[in-house]
Amino acid sequence: MTPELDPLLQPPARLRLVSALTAVSEAEFAVVRDRLAVSDSVLSKHVSALADAGYVRSRKGVHQGRRTTWLSVTTAGRTALSTHAAALRAILDGVE
Repeated sequence: MTPELDPLLQPPARLRLVSALTAVSEAEFAVVRDRLAVSDSVLSKHVSALADAGYVRSRKGVHQGRRTTWLSVTTAGRTALSTHAAALRAILDGVE
């Protein structure tokens, strides 16, 4: 059985977001925004969609005296990314 592409992970910014979060326990919203080179509103929309699906989690906190949002990937998000990556590999398997 060939793995399926996950429609929630097809937008490049979402794929990059979940991929980046797998490398850390959590990341500050502004750091992720800068790494992905997107605006606050674009990142916020992607985070909302992925949070609604249970792929990422966000929490509010204080860092260096200011309020901030921390993002992390969930177990479901890791599983979805792994399945999506396998589907991409299967598609690209015969490409030279």
